[in-house]
Amino acid sequence: MKRVLILSLTVSLISFAGFSQGIDKAKLDAYFDALASNHRFMGSVAIAQGDRLVYSKSVGFSDVEQGMKASENSKYRIGSITKTFTAVLTLQAVEEGKLSLSETIDKFFPTIGNADKITIEHLLRHRSGLHNHVDELVNSNRHTQSITEKEMIEVIIKGGSEFEPDTKMAYSNPNFILLTYILEKIYEKPFSKILEDKITNPLGLKNTYMNGKIDTQNGECNSYIFLNDRWVLAPELDVSQAVGAGAMTSDPTDLLKFSHALFNGKLISENSLTKMMTIKDRFGMGLALIPFYDKTGFGHSGGIDGFRSLFAYLPTGEISFAYTSNGMNFNGNDIAIAVLSASYNMAFEIPEFLTYELTEEDLDMYLGVYSSKQIPLMITITKANGKLFGQGTGQPSFPLEATAKDKFEFKQAGLILEFNPSNKTMILKQGGGVFNFERE
Repeated sequence: MKRVLILSLTVSLISFAGFSQGIDKAKLDAYFDALASNHRFMGSVAIAQGDRLVYSKSVGFSDVEQGMKASENSKYRIGSITKTFTAVLTLQAVEEGKLSLSETIDKFFPTIGNADKITIEHLLRHRSGLHNHVDELVNSNRHTQSITEKEMIEVIIKGGSEFEPDTKMAYSNPNFILLTYILEKIYEKPFSKILEDKITNPLGLKNTYMNGKIDTQNGECNSYIFLNDRWVLAPELDVSQAVGAGAMTSDPTDLLKFSHALFNGKLISENSLTKMMTIKDRFGMGLALIPFYDKTGFGHSGGIDGFRSLFAYLPTGEISFAYTSNGMNFNGNDIAIAVLSASYNMAFEIPEFLTYELTEEDLDMYLGVYSSKQIPLMITITKANGKLFGQGTGQPSFPLEATAKDKFEFKQAGLILEFNPSNKTMILKQGGGVFNFERE
């Protein structure tokens, strides 16, 4: 539910053959073992061709404190992948004549601003204009507390609108929270029961559901943040805060079964699926584009507490893959690229993790506030416990790992900072962009 960037695999265009029957499972195993042994990734991953599972792997721990290792039966919160399920349920309701994409939401929520202008389709496409309140809840730690529908509506009303409906797209969790409440009203049952009746039971998804508190004795994973060289238990969001926007639990193999059913017309009609896959301002209905070289897929990413997840379907070779993580100290895009490269018999590298030792005094030369003429962002560099930390304007701080002389990385975001202490300058590299900063 915490907002994360929808996956964007921006790599140079080349052509390649279809799915390889000889996927290099040993190399993929080595890739994930390298991540796990260097405290970069805990979780599970799976690849399918059609409805056939061709690869699966689990690494790390479902419960670090109890030493419980992750396995093929481990279950993870999947964050905003939940939105894809909610979109499917909404379109099923449209097909049943219980809803219309063009109807406005004022009959359900008359007190919400612009309710007489916001349609069901606007909610599905993140075009309502409703303010995304999630970061505020997380920053105040209110996300761990239970909330009623009435209280949530008050939060949404207080957040107001950032633009007129359908004038642009802005990712906002209240869109799918409201869709959850609408589904519960028209079916007169909890979202968890609607999900069970219409998706998980028909597809036999035994590890996919909406649950309450995490129960590690039931195979559910705690989530973690890597801090001070160890995995630290993350605060646990209360499911009432996320509902159909990000509170579901699942695993990679269940997500692949869901993906196959969705893209093969077993859940909604071809017409409804086409609407889901129709992209407008970077987003469809519960789906985003997943580009990989000259191929395009569809899927969704998820991030909630320390959990990170992604599922995607690529028509070429009918490939689906998913990963679910309860501890990520690495760039998820790089993981997706490696998995897809293995799926299509393309080269990929097993990462090496180099460290560069610095003393507490060495770090002092990098400290300060840096600004750029290229982008409206100031980055403050501080130190604590022998490590550097960066913090962009209005953003949370992030740890920086020294990988070479004057070079630091935040691998989870694919961020590189290269310093020139004598010139009091810094270069930021991320996603192909290069930005020059000067210390003030």
